[in-house]
Amino acid sequence: MTVNEYEASLIIKSGAEQLLSSSSDPRSDEGYAALKVNISAALELIAESLANFEAGISAPSRSTGWVQDLRRVADDLREN
Repeated sequence: MTVNEYEASLIIKSGAEQLLSSSSDPRSDEGYAALKVNISAALELIAESLANFEAGISAPSRSTGWVQDLRRVADDLREN
């Protein structure tokens, strides 16, 4: 199965909505460490994707700062 970047972004959004929904009534804190690792990895991949898009655009963009911020948050999640 191949998807384009727009379709992939919809999958990410849908997953985030599902995570929000499930976290509103957490059953326990079991798995919280793994959840942070998964979110951290997802943020790293999103940052890399934004950097890839930034590299393909000749116009200046705010994505560079967002990439740095996403990577900082991903690092914080892994460390805590």
